[in-house]
Amino acid sequence: MNSVVSPEILGYMEHSSWIRRMFEAGIELKKKYGDDQVYDFSLGNPDMPPPPEVKAALLDFAQTADRPYSIGYMPNAGFPDTRAALARKVSQEQSAEIDASHVVVTCGAAGGLNAVFRATLEPGCEVLCPAPYFVEYGFYVSNFGGKLRPVPSHPEDFSLDIEGFRDALSDRTRAVIINSPNNPTGRIYNREELAALAELLREQSEKNGRPILLISDEPYRFLNFEHMEIPSLFSLYDDSIVVGSFSKNLSLAGERVGYVAAAPDFHGVKEFIAAVTMTNRILGFVNAPAIGQKVLNRCIDCEVDPVLYGRRRDMMADVLREAGFEFYLPPGAFYFFPKAPIADDVEFVRILQGERILAVPGVGFGMAGFIRLAFCVPERTITDSLPSFKRAMAAARR
Repeated sequence: MNSVVSPEILGYMEHSSWIRRMFEAGIELKKKYGDDQVYDFSLGNPDMPPPPEVKAALLDFAQTADRPYSIGYMPNAGFPDTRAALARKVSQEQSAEIDASHVVVTCGAAGGLNAVFRATLEPGCEVLCPAPYFVEYGFYVSNFGGKLRPVPSHPEDFSLDIEGFRDALSDRTRAVIINSPNNPTGRIYNREELAALAELLREQSEKNGRPILLISDEPYRFLNFEHMEIPSLFSLYDDSIVVGSFSKNLSLAGERVGYVAAAPDFHGVKEFIAAVTMTNRILGFVNAPAIGQKVLNRCIDCEVDPVLYGRRRDMMADVLREAGFEFYLPPGAFYFFPKAPIADDVEFVRILQGERILAVPGVGFGMAGFIRLAFCVPERTITDSLPSFKRAMAAARR
């Protein structure tokens, strides 16, 4: 009997995220060997508890939960005070002033990106991104008839290939999405390469007769271990959008609170924000969780200690060096993207799994020959994994 599920979704399921596949494989391995005998670097799920201010905000909110409408409907763009707080925060980060009218509160960054693409894409439109990239970008774009077109980055340091973007731009290009600090590489794009990209987009927008959007997906902004400049897109390109969430810096991955913010000089900003507010609703998100927004009002300037992630990065680098990996030291985010010792990264992930190490093959991020390792795990997981990494490397080289 034919499936009730559409062929398109069946295809997505067949090629579903490697991240989730490995996470689920880890559950089975842990049942067999025990949690402390499995080294799970598959999922970017922060293991640190939220800052203490989050607990205090939740306890205070609980005292008001018996009031009418305390967890009821709200304006679809979010609570006005939450939008104002986000506008202040984004203005500080981008060194460019926006007000609440430029912000929509969304169900995480994923909800925000889907709302933006629903509002702006037409069938046949293309969205460019540097590869490697977060694999679900492709699904988000195709949800609305668009096509994701990755542009390979320079593999030695994952910097943007500006000439590659020049060649990929066309009259079908509707947007470019970047992610800095990047998942899966940890790369932070510098001002020079972003300015060059912005200039290309201005030139192509003029040819196309309408603006190409430049979207920055920034959930890892706070994880900047080398204190590098994270350039303001708002100052580099008028039609830029920042999408973010509080899944990482407040360890609220399950609460699904994020935002879409448009640059001060964004063309047609009122129409754009109204459209994203509409698509946020008709996609079924309606609005971001009320409790999460109330917590955010109290905790927007708080974060988990990034120094702890920095220490884990350095520990992971020591393990990879001793095991014999070749890798780029990530200045941001909480991932390594080292080269696999054999050409077939999927096979190497299987070898690692045989040593009870869970990693994600680079092909799942649009760049074969690498693996991704998330170091948002307990320190003992990192240090105890060294013998298993050594055995896997030896087995791969036989």
